[in-house]
Amino acid sequence: MEIYRNHQYSPADRAEDLVNRMDIDEKLAQLSGVWAMQLLDENGFSADKAGNLIKNGIGHICRAGVGTALDPPELVDYVNGVQRFLTEETRLGIPAIIHEECLSGFVCKGATIFPQIIGLASTWDRQLITEITTVIRNQMLSVGFRMGLAPVLDIARDPRFGRLEETFGEDPFLTAEMGIAYVRGLQGDDIKNGVLATLKHFAGYSKPEGGLNQAPADIPPRMLREIYLYPFERVIKEAGALSVMNSYNEIDGIPSAASEELLTRILRDSWSFSGIVISDYYAVLMLNTFHHIADSPDQAGWLALKAGTDQELPVPDCLNEIFKEKVLAGIYPIDVVDRAVKRILQLKFILGLFENPYISSTVGKKVFDVPEQRQLARRAARESIILLKNEGGLLPLSKKIKCLAVIGPNADNPRNQLGDYTYASQIGLMTMTAHSLQCELISDGMCNSDTITVPVITVLEGIKSHVSHECEVKHARGCDISGENREGFGEAIEVARSADAVIFVAGGRSGQTVDCTSGEMRDAVSLNLPSIQNALLKEIYDLGKPVILVIINGRPITPAWLAEKIPAIVLAWLPGEEGGNAVADIIFGDYNPCGRLTVTIPRDSGQIPIYYGSKPSGGKSQFWGDYVDCKAGPLYEFGYGLSYTKFKYDNLHIEPQRISVSGETEISLDITNVGDKPGADVVQLYVNDVTASVTRPVKQLKGFERIQLQPGEKHNIKFYLRAVDLGFYNQELQYAVEPGMFKVMIGRSSNDIQLEGSLEID
Repeated sequence: MEIYRNHQYSPADRAEDLVNRMDIDEKLAQLSGVWAMQLLDENGFSADKAGNLIKNGIGHICRAGVGTALDPPELVDYVNGVQRFLTEETRLGIPAIIHEECLSGFVCKGATIFPQIIGLASTWDRQLITEITTVIRNQMLSVGFRMGLAPVLDIARDPRFGRLEETFGEDPFLTAEMGIAYVRGLQGDDIKNGVLATLKHFAGYSKPEGGLNQAPADIPPRMLREIYLYPFERVIKEAGALSVMNSYNEIDGIPSAASEELLTRILRDSWSFSGIVISDYYAVLMLNTFHHIADSPDQAGWLALKAGTDQELPVPDCLNEIFKEKVLAGIYPIDVVDRAVKRILQLKFILGLFENPYISSTVGKKVFDVPEQRQLARRAARESIILLKNEGGLLPLSKKIKCLAVIGPNADNPRNQLGDYTYASQIGLMTMTAHSLQCELISDGMCNSDTITVPVITVLEGIKSHVSHECEVKHARGCDISGENREGFGEAIEVARSADAVIFVAGGRSGQTVDCTSGEMRDAVSLNLPSIQNALLKEIYDLGKPVILVIINGRPITPAWLAEKIPAIVLAWLPGEEGGNAVADIIFGDYNPCGRLTVTIPRDSGQIPIYYGSKPSGGKSQFWGDYVDCKAGPLYEFGYGLSYTKFKYDNLHIEPQRISVSGETEISLDITNVGDKPGADVVQLYVNDVTASVTRPVKQLKGFERIQLQPGEKHNIKFYLRAVDLGFYNQELQYAVEPGMFKVMIGRSSNDIQLEGSLEID
């Protein structure tokens, strides 16, 4: 038996043996992928098409969940057909890695749709994240997918950026904690029975000029290390992530796909990363067509490989026949090609693909959106919702209210409750891709951009199922998401006039097509409601009825008059398939809101960037403090969120209060629910380095704990803070822990500090 076929040898030895047996065509095949729909015909997997496209093997099958539009049982047959062809009909029998997006759920027909990631971050619930990604893992494994293109670890400090919704927010510590929980659930305890997590986008992608997708990122070296690289480093080291995706952007003239500093010196040499680096789709080709640092596609491929990118996805635009000729001529050294091939093969051995390339052909409904998964989706949506305002205790509403008006473009639109990487939002793009590749469309559903394959409960439906039989619920859409059509205003105003209270469900539509208002490629200058919704809401408000504003949107919405006039504001983000029930649970008090902001909401887009961890000289104008025309502070701060009950913090203890640079201290406090309702609070630990050799943030999150308490219940919370976690990159850009005093702050938000103490590093 060849060494590479013998599982008793190490993955490294097997990869070495296999590389030595491969010709150049077989090697280059492992360095790229093929669109899943390119291997389809009207009967499913096409051996004839495979014979043309993957006869030398292939590294990846790309976007096979949404790209095939197959039901799970059909998808199993497709995946087994691909792997059978590769293992039995190619010379060396190398299986493929089949991947799909899985940000807020597996992007596949029938898979559970959880809240978008910015909502999941707002739960501040590590265990919940792991439970969700465990479901995603089980669904992906059931159809043979071994890589998920998530989580996103970008730090979001510019809400104009359309992909803010895909992130865990503005804070590196919170992002790292949530990322670790995400990867642990997706990869599982044993990667042979897990799904590879892919950390993206490496690096600095979320700080583009003007908030514009793929624009250059202006990030100084210290900020890059302390803010934008921090979550990647921790998730790799603590959760064992085995795949990283490079980003589209450039930093100081070097695109990430061609950055040896990022992909080799930092990622591998400094962090000892042992997995693979895959390119974001077409990022390698963009070195030639977009960034113009390569004069041809093949040179772009060489720059990427040399820097440390291991695979060009989705297809080999750059690692092409011309690239192959230059490798054979010695222009591009073969050892760089072999290095990438070995990394890819080693990962395939680690996954156990050679021993178990196939999956059971009997996949039913047992892992796809079963009742317990819908219950988890509802729990996640409940925890993600943030009560921003509740003037006069308007909420919770009585279920016995006589007449309730539910108005707005997102009141009864299931599609608009979903994030930009869900089956319904992606299928339109896949249809366009299939047409551009001249692929046959095997499903009528592929042609429908609003294909939703699981029940999605809208806010209107949720409200109707919650109120008493005596309550009359009236509905009017009123207007579209955007545009100037006011034909529905009259009906909406009449419905509102006849009601005792109005629930106005506003917001946008997430996705990547031109009709979307947030998501990838959908950046915005304004954070206001679209003008048509703003106009309708003002007319309804002027009726003098109690108004509850529910925001379903991928970015914060912050017109100043809303914060001043509307008595109750509920931020639901993009709450997924159970969003309507979750919103109703909050509105009628079946669940006490406990979501907390993970981004700072500005008063106006002119304040951007604004975030809680500013430097001492930031966050204010010297010497008057505010802008001429606006307060300098946020509308709603990081960590903020209201509850229907009250909590008291006391008995802060820091022991010891003086530690060495290698020491650790215990920070404890008591929290008591002093209200009359059960509820959860998020206790937040912040620190400030009082004096340091370089300027330090006024606050840094260093711990958090979400705690559920009954009325009158008290709980003691402990945080353990190491001196090493209080270090920073000094003037020589070396990580250092300096002696000195630190302020310790315990708060309900970054502004609402309840307890303070001090700690000294000796």
